[in-house]
Amino acid sequence: MIYTLTFNPAIDYVMRIDKLNRGETNRSVSEDIQFGGKGINVSTVLSNLGVETAALGFIAGFTGEALDRAVRERGVKTDFIRLKSGNTRINVKLKSDVETEINAQGPAIAEEDIAALYKKLDAVSEGDTLVLAGSVPGTMPQNIYERILSRLDGRGVRFVVDATGELLTGALKYRPFLIKPNRAELEEICGRRLETDEAVAAAARELKQKGAVNVLVSLGADGALLVDEFDRVHRRQAIPGKAVNTVGSGDSMVAGFLVGAGRSYEYAMDLGSAAGSATAFSDGLAAKEDIMALCLNKQ
Repeated sequence: MIYTLTFNPAIDYVMRIDKLNRGETNRSVSEDIQFGGKGINVSTVLSNLGVETAALGFIAGFTGEALDRAVRERGVKTDFIRLKSGNTRINVKLKSDVETEINAQGPAIAEEDIAALYKKLDAVSEGDTLVLAGSVPGTMPQNIYERILSRLDGRGVRFVVDATGELLTGALKYRPFLIKPNRAELEEICGRRLETDEAVAAAARELKQKGAVNVLVSLGADGALLVDEFDRVHRRQAIPGKAVNTVGSGDSMVAGFLVGAGRSYEYAMDLGSAAGSATAFSDGLAAKEDIMALCLNKQ
């Protein structure tokens, strides 16, 4: 079983307008509602690819119930903790000549809620995979990733970490099977510009020396680069196509990589690249047929 954990899921209310005029009434030309969060996105694409997965995290209020229902309708098992107060956040995404985002803070998470999460995580057992993805709300301990990994360390659980800064670096000593920084995040961690594939690979190896098993670096329009557990470099250029939605593209890449890694790292890169691109080329998260079409075209 692949479990994903999203601490602060959200409902994204996407509004498209021709031009945003501040201080005036603006009318949209179309709207869309998207339910997600990084871990939930990973679970959704895993489910689309036919892999059993369960989404963990925290929800609250009527918006949380709506999110839970929408995720289950995708075929994803959910085991969210329901908070006693507040509401799962709604983020407003304004898409016009200039894109503007207003992200809500989200509900407060108490110590008793964290204890309930630990209890659920104790069910994760040998052979399972746990994906920790995204930021941590300000009401939670900022070393919560390390606490979770320490609690599960030695149980034969495979860890995947898709986070930034100290959340990521603090997890390295627990030897995560996969980490997925993008170029900017890797540059921030290493403290230098990474303008060539050789520089990216060298920085990835530094994180491997600190504990990461596989380092997958998403490079946006330049594709992706992997330094695998055997220190081999795998490079994929971006798949040609029109990007209409980059939200969830990196999460889709993680899902595709995990599915493909059961065969080989070459296939993991093919399927991961295809999944990330299929999402970028879609209004929502990628469907299986779109992923496989792009993957087959690469082979």
